[in-house]
This record gives sequence, C-alpha cells and structure tokens, in this order.
Amino acid sequence: MPSPLVSPITDFVRGIGKPGINRGPSTLLAVALPLLLVMAGSLSPTWPVIAAAPVMPPLGFILLLAWQHLRPGLFPVWAGLPLGLFDDLFSGQPLGSAVLLWSLAMILLDILEVRFPWRGVVQNWLVGGAIITGYVLLSAQLAGGLDLPLLLPQIALSILAYPLAARLVGAVDRLRLIPIRKY
Repeated sequence: MPSPLVSPITDFVRGIGKPGINRGPSTLLAVALPLLLVMAGSLSPTWPVIAAAPVMPPLGFILLLAWQHLRPGLFPVWAGLPLGLFDDLFSGQPLGSAVLLWSLAMILLDILEVRFPWRGVVQNWLVGGAIITGYVLLSAQLAGGLDLPLLLPQIALSILAYPLAARLVGAVDRLRLIPIRKY
C-alpha cells in the first residue's frame, strides 16, 4: 500500500532532472545557453541608464567569470577572443580592449583552476572580485583615462553583483541540462 504522503505530483517533482528512457540533455541547449547568456550580458551598455559616472558593472564579463567558476571546462581558453570582440562592439571601449582583457582573464582562470581545483564560494568571490577590479581599472586605462574615485562605485557594484550573477548562472545551468525527449 503506497504511503499517503507520496502522490503522483511528488513522484513527478522528484523525477525532474533525472534522465529516463529516451531522455537526455539537449546538445544545442548545453552549448548555446552559456554563450547567449554572456552575450546578453554584454548588451547591457545598450540599456537606457542615465548616469554622470560609470556605474553599470560589466555584466558580460561577470557572467563569463561566473560560468568559468561554475563549469571550468565549459568555455575553451580561446573563448575570450570572440566573446570579447562581441563585447567591444557594444561597450564603447576601443576595439580589442575586451578581446585582450577577456583572453587574459580566461588564461588566468585556467591557471588558477589547475593550481587550485577545489575552491569554495568565498574563494571564488575573492578571485572574481580581484579579476573584476583589474578588468575595470585596465579597461578604463585603455579607454584613455584612469580616474580612481570615479571608478570606485562601479568596482563596488560589480563585486557585489558577482554572487547574483553566479546564482543566475547556476539557475541557467540547471535549465540547460534538463533532460528532454530524444528522437
């Protein structure tokens, strides 16, 4: 006799995310969703935000860092080049600055992954905060002027936005690996 606490609905909820017969994650979703999320984050400079100083965090870069921390082998090291080029087209930075900085960040994250394969949330946040700070400062220097007091709010907001971006990446990662019907 089945337990009164088990119902068809709870059986259905328990079965979500578990592969069954003729079920598996979609290759298209597994590959395209991370790329599209980073590219959508790179489109954030086109949002209608009015500010006297740079305040918007570099969302595309933050999402790339979050993906690299969650799934280290998902993007190849050379992925910083095309994604940085896409970011350069919409950020207003000089062409090639994001290509250089994103590629350097991918190389640095790859070296850190080899050196320290097991990290926690705090270590990821500290590494992400340091890389984000370096990215904002170097991109301001490449754009033609480094005014540190003007960049401090953007750096602080970017570091505080990193855990939220990591949560979003975790939710999208669960979505991209949902088993769907295979034919």
